[in-house]
Amino acid sequence: MSPMYFSFTSAFILGLMGLAFNRSHLLSALLCLEGMMLTLFIATAIWSMTLNSTSSSIIPMILLTFSACEASAGLAILVATSRSHGSDKLQNLNLLQC
Repeated sequence: MSPMYFSFTSAFILGLMGLAFNRSHLLSALLCLEGMMLTLFIATAIWSMTLNSTSSSIIPMILLTFSACEASAGLAILVATSRSHGSDKLQNLNLLQC
């Protein structure tokens, strides 16, 4: 395994482990998701540059667009939950209370 693939794999797994272990606050979960999406964006950008194809160069931009939409939706949910429940702890959120 080359060092580049190892670094991308370890960065993605680090974000995944952060998401699995630090799920107490919504903001920390969103930051871990953004780290995972950034790793995927860089990996697809390098992959499209190695292919030298114009048809595959749009894929990183689509991924970056989805990442921005996910971040804006996550921050909107964060603001709504902190206003209604008083904190961003995920254990305070319950589907039966909404």
